[in-house]
Amino acid sequence: MITQINKLQDLLETTRHVDFIAPLLLRAYLAPVFYLAGISKFNSFQSTVDWFGRADGLNLPLPWLMAFLVTAVELGGSILLVFGIATRWITIPLMFTMVIAAVTVHWANGWLTIATGSGIFATERTEGAIRRLSQARSILREHGNYSWLTENGSFVVLNNGIEFAATYFIMLLALLYLGGGRYVSVDYWIARKFRR
Repeated sequence: MITQINKLQDLLETTRHVDFIAPLLLRAYLAPVFYLAGISKFNSFQSTVDWFGRADGLNLPLPWLMAFLVTAVELGGSILLVFGIATRWITIPLMFTMVIAAVTVHWANGWLTIATGSGIFATERTEGAIRRLSQARSILREHGNYSWLTENGSFVVLNNGIEFAATYFIMLLALLYLGGGRYVSVDYWIARKFRR
């Protein structure tokens, strides 16, 4: 029995030859997420500054500086992630950004990003959203071309909870420990040349 378990464990250990795939895929997934967030802030920078500073927005101190830093971290971080340059270092400000986003933007909305009416993470807010979504669907079925409207996907209500920010944080935390990955990151080749 122990011999069989050891053989299975040895078989599993052979996957270490391609362990660079996991950090590569994490980087490939996160890079466009942060690029799109950063370019959106860049393209509407003054609106971002206003939202960061307004009392009915995020009410952050030094909104221009905060907006600049977040935009720079997201855009610069996306580029560094693509090439695997300073991967472990860039995860730190990106994780900090995710914590601030979770606390200031998403926390009050609960866990779920998309509202669902039931389940462990459902709240009064998400249950209300589902009631409204059901009513909106009825109105669209009665007065609109519902099959055309839903041809490319279902209607949902964005709850804007912390789910995505927490997920991105965990993915970044994994990259903090894993680094950019062997063979497919500039970090690997720099370390191979200059570090013992």
